[in-house]
Amino acid sequence: MDPRIEVVEADITGLAVDAIVNAANESLLGGGGVDGAIHRAAGPELKEECRGLGGCPTGEARITRGYRLPARHVIHTVGPVWQGGGAGEERLLAQCYRNALALAREHGLKTIAFPAIGTGAYGFPPERAAGIAVRTVAEEVARRPGIETVIFACFGARSAEAHRRALAALAKP
Repeated sequence: MDPRIEVVEADITGLAVDAIVNAANESLLGGGGVDGAIHRAAGPELKEECRGLGGCPTGEARITRGYRLPARHVIHTVGPVWQGGGAGEERLLAQCYRNALALAREHGLKTIAFPAIGTGAYGFPPERAAGIAVRTVAEEVARRPGIETVIFACFGARSAEAHRRALAALAKP
């Protein structure tokens, strides 16, 4: 297993890292789940900055300041809505992780925490999403230097276990 990648069961809004990733909606103006929690914890300034970004298409990412969060930045990415697997959802989900890591590197950020993108209201199957997330992050971290630590901050034991299994499966020869 890559020592730069870890899985924790935690509230992402409490992590003191360079950037946390927000599983946002296309408006970037807040919503439910992790998106709402991040906006509440960061304060109204986050929504103001997001308003000026003009949204974000699925699979892409945008960066803002972290405001009242312990994290210095928030990287917003929009996961795909699960439609059964035939609408490019896996490719789009992998793009979320790639684009978030690319933005982190661009801004010189070394530590980044991800939620389980797409597995809440967007309905992506958690086990499948964890496999894509872990595989994509491991490939990106190995291929492009700069990121020192990636944390999968899972909200709940089931999500954490799915990510740990995906990480263990990567380590098998």
